[in-house]
Amino acid sequence: MLIVLALLVMAVTGEAEVCTGSDNCTIHNDPKDFCYSARIRSTVLQGLPFGGVPTVLALDFMCFLVLLCVFSVLRKVAFDYGRLALVSDADSRRQNQDYQRLDEQEYVASAMQTPADSRYERLTSVSSSVDFDQRDNGFCAWLTAIFRIKDDEIREKCGEDAVHYLSFQRHIIGLLVVVGVLSVGIVLPVNFSGNLLENNAYSFGRTTIANLKSGNNLLWLHTTFAFLYLLLTVYSMRRHTSKMHYKEDDLVKRTLFINGIAKYAEESQIKQHFEKAYENCVVLDARICYDVAKLMSLESERKKAERSKKFYTDLMAKEYIPTMINTKPCGHLCCCIIEGCEQEEAVNYYTKLEAKLKEEYRKEREKVNTKPLGMAFVTFQNEAMTSLILKDFNACQCQGCHCRREPKSSPFSSLLNTYNWTVTYAPDPQNVYWEHLSTGGLNWWLRCFIINCFLFLLLFFLTTPAIIISTMDKFNVTKPVEYLNNPIVTQFFPTLLLWCFSALLPTIVYYSAFFEAHWTRSGENRTTMHKCYTFLIFMVLLLPSLGLSSLDVFFRWLFDKKFLDEAKVRFECVFLPDNGAFFVNYVIASAFIGNAMDLLRIPYFLMYMIRLCLARSAAERRNVKKHQAYEFQFGAAYAWMMNVFTVVMTYSITCPIIVPFGLMYMLLKHLVDRYNMYYAYLPSKLDKKIHSGAVNQVVAAPILCLFWLLFFSTVRTGFVAPTSMFTFVVLIITIIICLSHVVFGHFKYLSAHNYKIEMDGVDNGRQPDSSPPVKSVQTYVAQVLQDPNTDETGSGEEEGQGMSQDEEGLKWHYNTIHVKRSKLMNSTFILLYQSKCI
Repeated sequence: MLIVLALLVMAVTGEAEVCTGSDNCTIHNDPKDFCYSARIRSTVLQGLPFGGVPTVLALDFMCFLVLLCVFSVLRKVAFDYGRLALVSDADSRRQNQDYQRLDEQEYVASAMQTPADSRYERLTSVSSSVDFDQRDNGFCAWLTAIFRIKDDEIREKCGEDAVHYLSFQRHIIGLLVVVGVLSVGIVLPVNFSGNLLENNAYSFGRTTIANLKSGNNLLWLHTTFAFLYLLLTVYSMRRHTSKMHYKEDDLVKRTLFINGIAKYAEESQIKQHFEKAYENCVVLDARICYDVAKLMSLESERKKAERSKKFYTDLMAKEYIPTMINTKPCGHLCCCIIEGCEQEEAVNYYTKLEAKLKEEYRKEREKVNTKPLGMAFVTFQNEAMTSLILKDFNACQCQGCHCRREPKSSPFSSLLNTYNWTVTYAPDPQNVYWEHLSTGGLNWWLRCFIINCFLFLLLFFLTTPAIIISTMDKFNVTKPVEYLNNPIVTQFFPTLLLWCFSALLPTIVYYSAFFEAHWTRSGENRTTMHKCYTFLIFMVLLLPSLGLSSLDVFFRWLFDKKFLDEAKVRFECVFLPDNGAFFVNYVIASAFIGNAMDLLRIPYFLMYMIRLCLARSAAERRNVKKHQAYEFQFGAAYAWMMNVFTVVMTYSITCPIIVPFGLMYMLLKHLVDRYNMYYAYLPSKLDKKIHSGAVNQVVAAPILCLFWLLFFSTVRTGFVAPTSMFTFVVLIITIIICLSHVVFGHFKYLSAHNYKIEMDGVDNGRQPDSSPPVKSVQTYVAQVLQDPNTDETGSGEEEGQGMSQDEEGLKWHYNTIHVKRSKLMNSTFILLYQSKCI
């Protein structure tokens, strides 16, 4: 991103040199003639009263109310949609009791009065237990429930990452409050004091920096405030990260992930290698990774067949009538019996299907141990030995011109191929995609390269909605629109179109990261966040601001001198009054329509309906309802939120009226995300890298604001003007500090990061020098290999044996609560005992 912006600086300084040779740099070739005459901007740049902002605000707010009513209806009637995260297996609670022996007095179910409500089994502790039917009973009672959800409840139900994400949003809201007071209270009156534009009360241009003359000394105030916003952003993010007492599991800090092991190495050999090569090294556990992708798929299908058979077995025992089903996809929608769509008795069909899947599972289970991946998770006794081994494998020793690693060896070194090992800290077991570990090496890089090439070609030519508009203009489809000077046509629909495309195309980016088959959930979310954010900044901010339609036109404009001379594209387009109004309208659309659509989650709803339609029976529809909830996508959420925040910060000086609407967006976004995390998404376990990446993206926003002021000052007064040189120097210093910190690790005291890492080993009162036991809750083995109910002996006849991906997330949630509750009970018992002795 910084490289691209540096190219923009070179381009704008080049144009400034041409400008300084003329008599007047601000009047030549009236910028309105260039920007208004561009066909791709025919429906955006129009001379409307106050930029069409009041009309767009009223229309978006009405749409927002309509969408809220639609969601309230769907939440009540559309198959429990809106509370999917509370829907779990009817017997999952009983199964989790087998794992944890939960006390009925400590944990209560959400609703236990009616059979219909018995599906809501997402548990909560007594300290924060509120009956869900009492909390959100009613057509719109869920609106007040959002404000009553506490952070402690979110932490217990959604995990620490959700709390960090919401804390991040609150600090952004606080930052926007301060920026809004300064922009609206000081910068806006300064812009009003100018008289360069027409003296019209309905003119939006009077609120922008374009209303000030080139030699006005008040322009120094704008540059000073831009630098102040940068400092405020860094300070706000440091406060956020200093409060993030990020807890890393003691097991994770003592475990290393090793890649490149000899294919048929044994776990005992790995243990002996470390114990012989390193003095006083104690290896507690070594787990070799196997290709379990097919096994996990068969296990999932087998459990679905078991649950469906159990459903119809219980139904027959209750009604004494066999049920006939159509075994084809969408069979329950077929109302007629024709050739090829014959019905079959349900229990008999699912019994045969279960037996077939069990046999396939048994055969695949026998093959798993013959398909090692050359990877292993090794757990050591203490963190000091883990750090020593990690440093030994990653430190390079240089001898002359030759640098290589020289890890300590043992008699097993050649057998294990230790010189080709890649050693890193292990991710959390809940963070690993076990089915993706088989996609690695050259195959993974080739897969990633092909996916991203296709993505780049798609986005290279279809980057912004403007290219769609210009294509329509070629067929004179939008020609009559130019004669309709109506804000509904010229402002509401273009901003709505931009929001729709900015919501659709990042979805493509997300699925590209999904199909890349990352090994961890954190890696997938980080890739999604960085790619989506970069793409959105180009699509929403940079290219529309410069009057460009796609990356194709952008690169031609940047490097082709002939195209630059002939094209009707100028930097003046950035600072036309109605250009700022367009982005204000975009932020308004994101605040009302965007957040309402996030609440509806239309893509998930469509997938939900498709899966329900494809179900072959009532039992399969029941399974769909219980396994439709997904983990919250922090990467996409961070990218989308930071895109709007960057737009607001970039125009906070040149168009200060945008800041209050940005604050409105963040407030609504915070409430919507609190609801979705609590009611609609499953808990997830990530690492702190995803949150630190979001902090870096926040710091990029005020840097872009400095770029915009540099562009304005260069276009208006030339590059050698004092304001331009001052902005340029501040910008260069800021970029150097950021690059030095990111690339070389310097200037850490100026960083926006100030994390405090805590260990669970400290919390549980264990002495640092004591040997921690191996945890039974989390182990570095795929669930399909460690579940005792998935043996080939025919276990799993009862419903609820084994867990789906959704249930794994709930199990992690239950285990976390159980550990915390055990600590609390032990502490309470000690205090009571001491008080009794006293």
